[in-house]
Amino acid sequence: METATEVIPKVKRKAKQKWMTEEILNFMEEKRCAKGNKEKYEQIHKKVQEKCNTSKENWINEKCKEIEQQRKHAPQTIYRNIEEITGKRTLLSTGCLKAMNGDIIIDKEEILERWAEYIRELFKDDRKDHNVMKNNFA
Repeated sequence: METATEVIPKVKRKAKQKWMTEEILNFMEEKRCAKGNKEKYEQIHKKVQEKCNTSKENWINEKCKEIEQQRKHAPQTIYRNIEEITGKRTLLSTGCLKAMNGDIIIDKEEILERWAEYIRELFKDDRKDHNVMKNNFA
């Protein structure tokens, strides 16, 4: 074990969140080492929580200030900063569906017909007239 600790370098922990500071990482390491002592562990855990909350709030406030300053000059960075704060990424739709038999449908008319078929199945619609919206399909 001694040789391993001498030869193999210790990997430094990295922040998982952009708002985490070196101080928080140090407290987390201290908390990890204090697992045997329950009182000390809980005390350090509270410190970590407080530091995380204040650090995250400060980071979000800074990002919001950046967004306000860049509002008129760089709209692309505004959206990037908003995505960074919210953590949400938009997913692109493929624009195709599967038919009842499992085949992939790409044609717009067939997709509309499949949706109508799906709604009829879903609600067991026995009406004689079915209004299919064909003009609003993008």
